[in-house]
Amino acid sequence: MENDNGSVRIDKWLWAARFFKTRSMAADAVERGRVRIGGEPVKPARAVKVNDKIAIDNGSDRWEVVVLGIADKRGAAPIARALYSETQESVAKRENDSEARRLFPEPGSTIKGRPTKRDRRAISKAAG
Repeated sequence: MENDNGSVRIDKWLWAARFFKTRSMAADAVERGRVRIGGEPVKPARAVKVNDKIAIDNGSDRWEVVVLGIADKRGAAPIARALYSETQESVAKRENDSEARRLFPEPGSTIKGRPTKRDRRAISKAAG
């Protein structure tokens, strides 16, 4: 699973550690500046090394992790989980964010796509 020199590209590592569904999604997030190593934005070809501190924002969640292992192939979830350890601050922040989402849901989160004719009638009846 590990390269000869003990490093792998950040986009491959993020995909192998299961932060993103596809490698191209990981590379896109890195290019958009949503992944930082040591607080600095990086490029997809940047090598990840053990003990690097990575801040990851995949759109729905944010993590701050320390790299424990290097992998360039995607494996089972327990193996992927062994590649990093999440910082205590990150765990607490994610729990607070998830609690906030549960208590105060996004107003439009229940709406799925375009309203049907029946939905439009209900909306106009409620509005006026």
